[in-house]
Amino acid sequence: MKILIVEDDKNILSLLQSAFVEENHIVDVAKDGEDGEYLATMNHYDVIILDWMLPKMSGLDVLHSLRKQDINTPVLMLTAKGEIADKVTGLNSGADDYLAKPFSLEELQARVEALYRRIVSNGKNTITIKNISIDINDKTVKKNDEKVPLTAKEYELLMFLVKQKNSYVSKFMIEEQLWTNEDFKQSNVIEVTIYHMRKKLGKDFIKNFKGLGYKIEA
Repeated sequence: MKILIVEDDKNILSLLQSAFVEENHIVDVAKDGEDGEYLATMNHYDVIILDWMLPKMSGLDVLHSLRKQDINTPVLMLTAKGEIADKVTGLNSGADDYLAKPFSLEELQARVEALYRRIVSNGKNTITIKNISIDINDKTVKKNDEKVPLTAKEYELLMFLVKQKNSYVSKFMIEEQLWTNEDFKQSNVIEVTIYHMRKKLGKDFIKNFKGLGYKIEA
């Protein structure tokens, strides 16, 4: 999962960034609304965690701007505003979920996973494509009911391909979504990862189209 966190409290920002990176997610951060809006506009994210009270541009204004640009990335708003009227305002402005401070890290992670599950599998816990089944809660994969041992990066790439199923996914799209620049000191990292995934899942499950990219057909 690729996540954008927009939060001006450096302690909360550091905590959230570390927690999601530890779960093998790609995380971008911004400390004010203007930078957050720019990143959300220029990149594709699976989920955005957006603080309400931000310097330069409020989280609510960022949200309004994104929705006006038809950027429909799921947004979870974080705020010290805990009144019902504030929650209604945030949700009516286009937020997909709302969590008041102080919050439980475990609850936040669960809510982010739920938002991701909603866009990938229409809220279901299991995705089945041909002879492959994916349990999103447990992050486990089975082929013909036999568990397939995927690395964390292989699993994230699989989920990205599943999210884009029936569409071509280029190497550039994969690089932008799942790898940092440091990883690309080894320029063939994507090809190697796909090679190992196809050995485990089957060549016909992840198809390679020369000049176009990769595709899972469902």
